[in-house]
Amino acid sequence: MSLQTNRKRLVMFSAISLTDIVLLLLIFFLLSSSFIIQPGIKIKLPKAATGVPEESKQITITLTAKEEIYLNQKRILKADLGSKLRQLLAENREQVVVIRADKNLPLQKAVEVVDLAKMAGAERFMIATEPGL
Repeated sequence: MSLQTNRKRLVMFSAISLTDIVLLLLIFFLLSSSFIIQPGIKIKLPKAATGVPEESKQITITLTAKEEIYLNQKRILKADLGSKLRQLLAENREQVVVIRADKNLPLQKAVEVVDLAKMAGAERFMIATEPGL
């Protein structure tokens, strides 16, 4: 008496499990990656224990470690900063000018930019920092 089994191999390929794995990997990498708040200009802000995010309309002046100046994410020359600021402040004098200076930049460079902004007519200033000390 011989017993025979009729087992056939499955030749079909299921891509569903592969797509599940790829989707899980994609979600893992998206969640574990760090998000940059302002991706355009890379600077290291100084840290402060007391900081309040500003919600109103503001003008941002960014100073990089290489002493480059950006006005609202657009690179400009130091000589053009006063005239461009006057144009922006003509719309609303109450706008806050936020100074985002790299922490490795000499303080004198930041003071020079604040002086230029004051001569252009800016009255309200804030210095951007990272939270925590």
